[in-house]
Order: sequence, then C-alpha cells, then structure tokens
Amino acid sequence: MENKISVNNYFIDSGILFSLLLAMTAAAQTSLLSDLDPNPVELVNETSKAPVLFLCEHAGRAIPKTLGTLGLNEKALMSHRGWDIGAEALARNLANRLNAPLILQRYSRLVIDGNRPPGSPESILEVSDGVEIEVNKKLSLHERIAREKAIFAPMDQAINDAFSASQRIAAFSIHSFSPQLGGQSRPWHAGFLTRRSISTAKALIESLKGQRPSLNLAINKPYTVDDENDWFIPSHAEARGLMHCLIEVRNDQISDELGINLWSDLLGTALSECLNGVI
Repeated sequence: MENKISVNNYFIDSGILFSLLLAMTAAAQTSLLSDLDPNPVELVNETSKAPVLFLCEHAGRAIPKTLGTLGLNEKALMSHRGWDIGAEALARNLANRLNAPLILQRYSRLVIDGNRPPGSPESILEVSDGVEIEVNKKLSLHERIAREKAIFAPMDQAINDAFSASQRIAAFSIHSFSPQLGGQSRPWHAGFLTRRSISTAKALIESLKGQRPSLNLAINKPYTVDDENDWFIPSHAEARGLMHCLIEVRNDQISDELGINLWSDLLGTALSECLNGVI
C-alpha cells in the first residue's frame, strides 16, 4: 500500500497516477493552441551576438482561439489590462538601434503573464484594475498548467537560449504603465526597476535628464521588484549577475508614433551611453 494513493476509495499505484496526470497535462497543452494561433514567441535579430538582450513580455494581445475573448469586451482587451501599450514598438526600435536580440511574447498577459512566476497569484489574473476575468476564476489545475506549458515556457526557454547562444552582459525588459491605477495618479514619465543594478538605473536616468531635464524619472516606480511577483529580474538578470533594468514608460508617452520615436531616441541614446565600451 505504500506506493498507492486513494482516489474515491480506490487505491491506484502512484506511478500510474503520475503518468495519467502527465498525459492529461500534455493533452490539455496540445488542445490549447491550434494551427490558427500564433507562436507564443517572436524573435527579433535572433542571430545577433550583441552583449545586450531585450525582452518585451507584455507585447502581444493574442488569445488562443479555444479561449475566445476570455469573456471580456474589446475595450478591456485593448486597454492596459490586456497588454503594455506601445511597449512592443519601443522595444523593436531599441533592439534595431543597438542591433541586439529581442524576445517578444505574443499572447495577452490576461492569458498568462510572462513576467510572473508560474503558479503565483498574479500569473493568471482573476481581476485586473477592477475588471473581473470570470474565465480565469474557473480554471482547473490542468488548464493552468496547459497555459504555462504552451505560452509561458516557450518564452522562458527562448530567454535561456539567447543567453546560451552568446555572452550577454546586460538585459533590459521594456514595459509601459498607465497614468492612473486604482484612482491613483502616477506622475512619472518613466521608471527603472531593479534591486542589484542601481548604478545602471542611475546612469540611464542621468543620461535622460541630460537630454530632457523636465522629465520626471524614478527608480523602482511605479513598481518594485520581489521574488514572489517578478520573473525576469530574479530568475534571469540577477541570477546571471547582469547589468539590467525593467524599463517602464508611462503609456500616454508612447501611445502614438511620435511618442514612440521620441522615446526610442531618448532611451536609445541613454542605453548607448550606459553601455559605452561594451557594444
């Protein structure tokens, strides 16, 4: 009996039960994405040997066909709840300016968040800025694992592959944030999130202030980094001892082409100065 588990008063060999669970998980993963769905990851400048890597975990708005619209209307899906407005275009411009590799996540953060530890409360949100995602409240364990395996895991593997392909000494994750959240105003034009690379954040801010003194910039605003709710910095940047920041630009600054081009120039110059002698 020591290797058997009771299920509804029936004893099942633990090895057989584990195999059944794996099979169910694989089946759920296979059924989540179809040929009509986009790949979860897009690689830009994939073969670049530049010593800096860019990420954009909230670039996309795609939802697997099997999940419909997650029960949400277009307004909610197009808002900051569903993706980081302007972040993808900004990340592409920066990667091309520095001829560096960029990894983009194509699926909405409301399906699963690419910058949250799998299994954490914020990995698959049930409520986002006051909007309830009823579909996410009813997920089984197998459905959660299916999203992790089909969408989160490929991006995480792409990050590991990019570090294995060439020596990188720096990594930057590009995000955007809303001017208000929960009724609170957020006055910063941009924030630089880090715990162990404060000097990198300070260097970027110094360059940006030199270019445009009127900018309101801060370190660890509008968010802070912690192991429970963040993935890129604790699991990849800090683990490898890299120069890094998660760069947050307020989304009203990069909601159109003019703003995106302006911040591409500002951050492109700041990053080049920060990495002078490295790239």
